[in-house]
Amino acid sequence: MNNATVGKHPCPECGGDLQWNAAKQALACPYCGTIVPLSEAAEGVGDGSAGVVELDLLEALSRMDAQAAMPPPLPPLQQGGVVGMLQSMAATPAEQRGYGGQPREVQCQSCHAISVFVDGRVADRCEFCGSPSIIAHESLGDAITPQSVLPFKISDGQVRDIIRQWYGTRWFAPSKLKRAALTDTLKGMYLPYWTFDAQVSARWTAEAGHYYYVTVSYRDSKGNTQTRQERRTRWVPASGSLQHFFDDELVPGTVGVHPELLAKIGRFPTSTDLKPYTPEFVRGWTVERYQVDLRQAAEQGQERMQEQTRYLCSEQVPGDTQRNLQVQATYSKRTFKHILVPVWLVSYTYGARSYQVLANGYTGALAGERPYSAWKIFFTVLGAVLGLLLVLLVLGGGR
Repeated sequence: MNNATVGKHPCPECGGDLQWNAAKQALACPYCGTIVPLSEAAEGVGDGSAGVVELDLLEALSRMDAQAAMPPPLPPLQQGGVVGMLQSMAATPAEQRGYGGQPREVQCQSCHAISVFVDGRVADRCEFCGSPSIIAHESLGDAITPQSVLPFKISDGQVRDIIRQWYGTRWFAPSKLKRAALTDTLKGMYLPYWTFDAQVSARWTAEAGHYYYVTVSYRDSKGNTQTRQERRTRWVPASGSLQHFFDDELVPGTVGVHPELLAKIGRFPTSTDLKPYTPEFVRGWTVERYQVDLRQAAEQGQERMQEQTRYLCSEQVPGDTQRNLQVQATYSKRTFKHILVPVWLVSYTYGARSYQVLANGYTGALAGERPYSAWKIFFTVLGAVLGLLLVLLVLGGGR
């Protein structure tokens, strides 16, 4: 990564480090409040001029295998591409690797999430589960620098309103929970994701089933002859081909956020709205370091592509039903990116269990976990039963 990408960009008024402000949708100085629109920032600072780069997946995996087996002497750095990325990580000074600036990592001993603080601030509790059991984390090697980032679009004020509305509709939540100011634990953070692209060429064969009906005779319980329509299936061979491009198949690299919540807050518009990564976007926010590495993520992405390819081929089979679908697929033009996406997280403990409420930091979509009040459920059921008995008594008395 070049110096322009990881260098600091000072405030034009006071010289402080600019950072991304979700409410202003611009770079802002946290010291004097000066707002600097992206178009006025230095070239390459989140304005798209540096471009969002896709890296060759097979080349990256092959080079990782070779370096793991027997690290060779590094040749002169090449410009751009996955070779430049991997070589520059090993050959450039420490301040030009990782996330830019002087990051500090801590790992939670409860949920095992690794948080990265780019601005030098510290935390006394885990940002994900609230546990005080956090220790400094000494990485064995620098993480792959994110190629792109999806900046926050939903501000903390907006997400607090969304969360309060969500809490207000949780009828069976304990009253104590509703009275608690849970938004006080609200944290904005960037989660690690991998994106994968691939072109698939597939050929499929199957047996296509076409329904038809025949009239059959039978005897009823009285011995009379009756007729009825019965469905039959005529099976015929079928075949076809598929051409499809997978664009930004997302694989999360997080362990700090509950996966079922991630699945509920919707997709992130990574195909259209990503910005080239710079520390300005993450300075002042918490960044989770990925713990699903490139190889693991690539395997997960490949499995999802195979499932989707099979589904798309299945959709092409004619007729009313099908069986014995066989798919032969080849994947080419396989590329990847390591990206950061924004979320707002509330984590709290009620009783002996930890809960999370998660909001998409770009769209505002929200999903959450919450406890249930046994007393509220009991009295609701009791009220429904008493109401039913009252209705029956009224109806019975009117006869």
